[in-house]
Amino acid sequence: MSSFIHRLVGGFASVGLPGNMTLFHFGNCFALAYFPYFITYKCSGLSEYNAFWRCVQAGATYLFVQLCKMLFLATFFPTWEGGAGVYDFVGEFMKATVDLADLLGLHLVMSRNAGKGEYKIMVAAMGWATAELVMSRCIPLWVGARGIEFDWKYIQMSFDSNISLVHYIAMAAVVWMFTRYDLPKSFRLPVTVLLGLCVYKAFLMELFVHVFLLGSWTALLVKAVLTGSISLCSLFLFVTLVHSN
Repeated sequence: MSSFIHRLVGGFASVGLPGNMTLFHFGNCFALAYFPYFITYKCSGLSEYNAFWRCVQAGATYLFVQLCKMLFLATFFPTWEGGAGVYDFVGEFMKATVDLADLLGLHLVMSRNAGKGEYKIMVAAMGWATAELVMSRCIPLWVGARGIEFDWKYIQMSFDSNISLVHYIAMAAVVWMFTRYDLPKSFRLPVTVLLGLCVYKAFLMELFVHVFLLGSWTALLVKAVLTGSISLCSLFLFVTLVHSN
């Protein structure tokens, strides 16, 4: 009888342990994905301007733009029916071109907000990135990170959300600079190049991974380096432009 009780207690303990560990894993992934957004919102000064609802409106614009993009892609770009392992270069490039709508959406958000350039950029970027985070990563993290089996892809997904935040801040800054009427001619070319890199970054990453057969961690590192390079160039141009005026 005592041995049966010991086995029963041990069975309950073995069932409870994976649940605790998966909940802990989900908490880590959630904190890694969402806390940088909260910290950025607080430290950027947006909370002092009561910009929460402005960010919500930017997120709603993101949803509208993504819906329009999905309808456009479904109408004009049917599913690729080529052979297995064949990369549809032209099709993927044309699909990436549709991301130009994101630039228009960010410009629309910033044009509807009055204030300094830094405020407009952060409102548009925070709303855009947060909406993208909630729509594309919230459910996978909730369902997958709480699974019984541990998988590194959810940690990678959390890191990727932080990279996306930096990406959208840089993209919003480049859009803001490009749409300025007093942008110096010497800035036109580098700003245009950065716009192109922002739009086609996902396409370039996918092509790079396909050609060089990169692993998931290596691809994430390359994406972080590329995003960081674009962001540093955008920051340099932005600071130079603001101080020149």
